[in-house]
Amino acid sequence: MSADPLLAEQIAYYRAIANEYQDHYIEAPGAQRQIDAFNKFDIRGDVLELTCGQGQWTEQLVGRASSVTVVEASPEMITLAKGRVGEASVRFIQADLFSWQSDQRYDTVFFGYWLSHVPEERFQTFWQLVADAVRPDGWVFFVDDNYRTEAELIEGPGSSVVERRLNDGTKFRAIKVPYDASGLERRLQELLWDVTVEESGPFYWGTARPQN
Repeated sequence: MSADPLLAEQIAYYRAIANEYQDHYIEAPGAQRQIDAFNKFDIRGDVLELTCGQGQWTEQLVGRASSVTVVEASPEMITLAKGRVGEASVRFIQADLFSWQSDQRYDTVFFGYWLSHVPEERFQTFWQLVADAVRPDGWVFFVDDNYRTEAELIEGPGSSVVERRLNDGTKFRAIKVPYDASGLERRLQELLWDVTVEESGPFYWGTARPQN
């Protein structure tokens, strides 16, 4: 468990929500363009997925990659993902990403709906982790959204802390950083990434590779 109380609470939230995760999907315009971009991206070789949720993206990665490794903090989510993709086709690692280091490099690094949960103060450290995990000629692909309801903004719209509720009303705090495409591109370019980010409605997606 993370030493940071807010990050620990975020992990606890995703452990608790695992079996009702599908009840909280976002229905908003723009999702199909994001899916189309994922389907068109040339995923190949050895793939690292950072956080897998219920395995909906993992399932698609398996069919396009030589191998897939997944890092996920929630054992409940891993169990659901294994049920979707099988245990033999994916190497699952249960770990907190903020304390994990890759033991190899990959052709593709993918993360879906994770970047917005990285605290601002850990943004650079996270992208260094990604840079250390991707091969020099490899690529990073990510998808996410900026969706935050007014009711979630318990500390106001200027804060990245939101309050999420389970179906039974149990409350958890989590990180939800909203990004616009151009601003995110600039931040990553400052960290020496070649990057393109696109957006449609609350959804965005990007391709990136470290500058050599």
